[in-house]
Amino acid sequence: MSLPDLIEIVPLAKPVRAEITVPGSKSITNRALILAALADGEVTLTGALWSEDTQVMVEALKVLGFDVKVEPDAAEFCNRTITVRGLGGKIPNAGTPEKPLELFVSNAGTAARFLSAMVCLGQGTYRLSGVPRMHERPQAALFKALRELGYRVDSGNDKLPATIFGGRSRGDETHSSKESQRLLTSSPTSGEAHSCTVSIEGSSQFASALLLCARHGGWNVKVEGDDLEEAPYVAMTQRLVEIFPWSGGTFQIEPDASSGSYFWGAAYYAAKPCDQDVNLNVKDESLVMAIDWGCSLIVKSWPESNWQIDQEFPRVMFALASSSVDLSNFRSEVEMRLQYGLNWRQDERVLEDAGGQSLRFSRKGDLGDSIMTAIVLAPFAITPACFTHLGRMRVQECERVAALRAELTKCGAKVVEEGDTLTVYPSTLHGAEIETYNDHRMAMCFAILGLKVPGIKLKNPACVKKTFPNFFQKLATPPPSGLGAEIRDGRTGRKLGLDELFAD
Repeated sequence: MSLPDLIEIVPLAKPVRAEITVPGSKSITNRALILAALADGEVTLTGALWSEDTQVMVEALKVLGFDVKVEPDAAEFCNRTITVRGLGGKIPNAGTPEKPLELFVSNAGTAARFLSAMVCLGQGTYRLSGVPRMHERPQAALFKALRELGYRVDSGNDKLPATIFGGRSRGDETHSSKESQRLLTSSPTSGEAHSCTVSIEGSSQFASALLLCARHGGWNVKVEGDDLEEAPYVAMTQRLVEIFPWSGGTFQIEPDASSGSYFWGAAYYAAKPCDQDVNLNVKDESLVMAIDWGCSLIVKSWPESNWQIDQEFPRVMFALASSSVDLSNFRSEVEMRLQYGLNWRQDERVLEDAGGQSLRFSRKGDLGDSIMTAIVLAPFAITPACFTHLGRMRVQECERVAALRAELTKCGAKVVEEGDTLTVYPSTLHGAEIETYNDHRMAMCFAILGLKVPGIKLKNPACVKKTFPNFFQKLATPPPSGLGAEIRDGRTGRKLGLDELFAD
C-alpha cells in the first residue's frame, strides 16, 4: 500500500530511546557509481543508498551500456550492494546527432551534473533531460567549463534539457564504422591535456562532476569560488578519487549524515529540560547522544571519514539544546567524543548566548543540507538563531529559503528573511498543514517537528523517496529500531500501518 497524499504526525508520548540505522550517503553513492563505471575492473559498492536519485543514476549507467548488478543489503532495507563492471573510461553506448541517446535524470542534481561530464568521454551524442524543476536548476558554470575543454553542449538557456557531444567533436562529423570503433576503443586519456575553470558559486556539484572524470578526460580543472577550503563536497570528491579502487575491488559507502540529522532532531524535541549535564559518548562504533533528560539515541555506524559536513550536526543540535534552558545549569565546557579520536568542544559562542546574543550557523562552513533541520529546531531555543549563506538553497529541489520561512510562519514561528539569511526567533508553535513542495528534506524536517507539535500534517509525504524511502517507517517502528511514533491518514485520522508508510 502507498502513503496517503496527506499524513499527520502525532507527538511522541515519551522521550526517545532508540538505536537507528540510516541509509547510505546519496552524495557518496552517486559519486562512487560514476567512479565504478570509470574504473578498470569490477567494483562492488556496499552500503549504497537505494532511493530515487541513486536509482536514476543506476538506470542511466545501464542505458550507457554498463553492466550493473544490484543486490539486497541485510543490514538496511534502503541500501543495496551494487556491482559495476568498469571499462577504464570508455562509454559503451552513444547516439547520433540525429538521434541522441536519451538519459532521464528526474530531479537528481548529482545525476544531471555528473552524467553531463561523464558522457563527454563517450564518442557520440547524448541528450539529458529531467522533470520541470530540474530544467530550472543551474547548469551554466558546468556547461561553460565543458566547452572550454573542447566539447559541444547545446542548450537554449544553459540548463536542461541539453544535448552533449562526446569526444571533443563539433557534433557534425561523420565516421566510417571502422573509424567509429577505433574512437570507441582508444584511450580517452591519450593526447594533449585540456584545461578549464569552474565556479562553485552556483553549486559545488559542477566542480565535482569535472573532478570525477578528469583522470580519464585528461582534464586540468581549476576550481574558483569564495572559501574553497570550506567547500566540503568538492573535498569529498577529491578524496574519493584518491582512494577509490580504480583497478577493481570493494568500496564501503558510509551512512548519510544528513539523514541522521532528523533523528538527532527528534531526540532534541523529545528531551525535557532539567539541571543535568549533556554527554555524548561512543559505544558500538556509533555516535551516541545520551541526554540525562530521559532521552537516549544511537545512530549506528556514524560516519568517521570527515567527508560529510553534516557530521557536524550533533554539535549544532547541542548548541540549540543548550540554549533551550538556563545555561547556568550546564557545565561550562562539554566534550563530544568520537570513536576515531577527535574531540569537539562546546562552541564558546553558545556560552556567549546567555547574554542574549543570537546563535549563528552558516550553510557555507557549518552545515550542509542538515541546516534545514537546524532551522526547524530553532524556534525552541531561548535566543534567536541566525542562519547565513543560504543562497544555494534557493536553486535546489525547491526554493528552500522561502519554503522554510513560509511553512514555519504558518506554524506560528517568527522568521525574518533578509537576503540569503534567515533569523528564527523563539516562538510558540501550533499545528498546520505543511506544503512540502515535492522536496524530500522539507517533508522530513517538518515530520520531525510533528513529533513535538500537535496537528502537523504533511502534503505529498511520498517525496521522501528521493533519498530516504523508509523514513516514515523508521519514525513509526517501535523502539529500539525506530521511534515508535504514530502516523495517521491526514484526512480520515486512521492510524497507518508500517506497510503503508513506505514511499515508492
